[in-house]
Amino acid sequence: MNQNRTPTLLFLCVANSARSQMAEGLAKARFGAKVHVQSAGSSPSRVNPYALKAMAELGIDISGQSSTSVHDVDAAKVDRVITLCAEEVCPAFLGHAERLHWPLSDPDRKDEELSEEERLIHFRVARDEIAKRLEALEP
Repeated sequence: MNQNRTPTLLFLCVANSARSQMAEGLAKARFGAKVHVQSAGSSPSRVNPYALKAMAELGIDISGQSSTSVHDVDAAKVDRVITLCAEEVCPAFLGHAERLHWPLSDPDRKDEELSEEERLIHFRVARDEIAKRLEALEP
């Protein structure tokens, strides 16, 4: 990462509603001002309410985050990009950033009939996996 400025970390998925939003919140909590953290998607929608709940369980408030298009990100200012897609096609990122891929299943499970608690479990699993991988990531 560029040592002359605060490094920028970008998380990407399709809707920028769950995995990448939770990753953004977790990375901000972990790295603080040492890293500029953002997230985006190829088809941005909204921050998923279950992502809000899963993060609130850890005391992290992501309600101020918003779903952003990857096209609105200045690729020249991104040092590392982490894609989080598993079964869907991840957004393309046209920059020279270091690239990592953490394939995580979409916790939203839109096509499954689940109770609120069952749905929240999938968000917790994704959240906890992201947190585990962030522990090993150097800013």
